[in-house]
Amino acid sequence: MIQRLFTLVLALFAATTTAHAEPQGLVVLHCGQLLAEPGQEPMGESTVVIENGVITNIFNGIVFVDAAPGMPQNTHIDLTDKFVLPGLIDCHTHLTFELPPMQMRLRKQLTEDATYEAVDGTHNALKTLMAGFTTVRNVGSGGAAIYALRNRIAEGVIPGPRILAAGKSISVTGGHADPTNGINPALSPALTSTDGIANGPDEFRHATRERIRQGSDLIKITSTGGVLSNTAAGLGQQMFDDEIEAVVETAHMMGRKVACHAHGTDGINAALRAGVDSIEHGTFLDESSIALFKETGAYLVPTIHAGKFVSEKASDPAWFNPAIKEKAEAVGPIIQDALARAHKAGVKVAFGTDVGVGAHGTNALEFVYMVEAGFTPADAIKAATVNAADLCGIGDTVGKIAKGYQADIIAVDTNPLDDVAILQNVSFVMKGGKTFKHAPNKDAE
Repeated sequence: MIQRLFTLVLALFAATTTAHAEPQGLVVLHCGQLLAEPGQEPMGESTVVIENGVITNIFNGIVFVDAAPGMPQNTHIDLTDKFVLPGLIDCHTHLTFELPPMQMRLRKQLTEDATYEAVDGTHNALKTLMAGFTTVRNVGSGGAAIYALRNRIAEGVIPGPRILAAGKSISVTGGHADPTNGINPALSPALTSTDGIANGPDEFRHATRERIRQGSDLIKITSTGGVLSNTAAGLGQQMFDDEIEAVVETAHMMGRKVACHAHGTDGINAALRAGVDSIEHGTFLDESSIALFKETGAYLVPTIHAGKFVSEKASDPAWFNPAIKEKAEAVGPIIQDALARAHKAGVKVAFGTDVGVGAHGTNALEFVYMVEAGFTPADAIKAATVNAADLCGIGDTVGKIAKGYQADIIAVDTNPLDDVAILQNVSFVMKGGKTFKHAPNKDAE
């Protein structure tokens, strides 16, 4: 059913996106400025040569390259009025939904099933790609739709970013990712699956293996309470230490990284001691947390975008019930400060927004919040390319514009190292050597 729905919506995307397939062969980009490796100095006029979706050469200056005998006609793309950089990576997304006000959220639970997630995910994936994000980690979804979305994008059936999918989050009964929180017990078995709800180390090992069997690229757990769970259970630790350890040991044994949602200091520190690969949010991190981050080498994925969003909506009675409102008011004002302190202390940071909480396609607003927290634009861009690729385990193929890397390339009209806000207006998007967006510079019109 889900796969048939993906096929049905293809005609819609043909009318709404500039996506088109490049000829298999040589594609040559002529760049005004090129940030080939974020963290290094940008180059001036440059030429990037791409063959069958992979970068094969980079030249200083504008060079005209002819296709080799027997290859299809090459394509030259003029980006000489653009600043060119690697495709961006968001390490914390939820493509298959976008948070509505509370009453609509309850109505959707009563009236919609997983097929709606498939259609919504297809729409949101396109918005994300067109915003310049060519790779995402999807760390939490309702069910199997995210795997179908990931696979169809990889096959080229529909446009979207490369997806590393965690599937459904793993949580304790009554914890942040328990979908039955606040639902009439007589209705909850019919409305929501409790797949991934576990208690005790053995059940968490089993839940982790189930995720891997279903096709998850990584494991997502919730060691603490969360803002949007419909319960007044707070933001402190909800998984026992041995439960977190069981997940990490099992996941690493089977070649998967672990992303851990954590707000409270106790849950952050327990997860870091257990060896998780990233902490998502990290709102109440303290000096002991910072020491553990640096000792273990784990990444912080800050998600200021979501913190700002829930803080803003907390004043609107249509959005949250009292339990959620209280948590939103607690998290929103301090999550940016937590990032500032972690960054100043040298904690590794990978870019992540938690979009789905907040609008898809607005991911680049996180750059503005990161600079407000003390990042230079160069550091913020590195967090969304080199660092994010490293966290995702794909740093040898994406995150840079370099020989042998996938041709995931974007461009903007002005230098983002001067003003990172321009990344909210990406004018060119290429993923895997295929152009999905190419808007002319307005000054040139």
